[in-house]
Amino acid sequence: MPRLGRRIAFDYGDVRIGVAICDPDGILATPLITLLRKDPKVLESISKIIEEYCPVKIYVGFPVQLSGKSGIAVDKVEKFTQTLRDRFDLPIELIDERLSTISATKLMRSAGVKDKDSRSTIDQMAAVEILEQGLARDR
Repeated sequence: MPRLGRRIAFDYGDVRIGVAICDPDGILATPLITLLRKDPKVLESISKIIEEYCPVKIYVGFPVQLSGKSGIAVDKVEKFTQTLRDRFDLPIELIDERLSTISATKLMRSAGVKDKDSRSTIDQMAAVEILEQGLARDR
């Protein structure tokens, strides 16, 4: 791993942005919060999170289709990522998120939680999956 310090991950969606953070040793990824994407203060909220946790790296889920082709969501994620690059002086890495939401949904179902009751939690868990992939890649 390049250096010690927290890392943060974002699962950027049409409605919500799931956020996950890891411990300073880069071992344990945990869900943090779900932000509403259309909230006019969403970037301010992200700035506060960055300021509070002082991550050394950002991971953003990259929504490539199962076939490997870029979908419509890719443009939105690329714009979001560019906004982060313009705003924060941190390394940002895109992480293939093809199965992160599916995996998070299955995990929640196995815990007995209904989909409609857990949408924001699913977004956070998808961010955890993205973060874990990024941490594993960095190791």
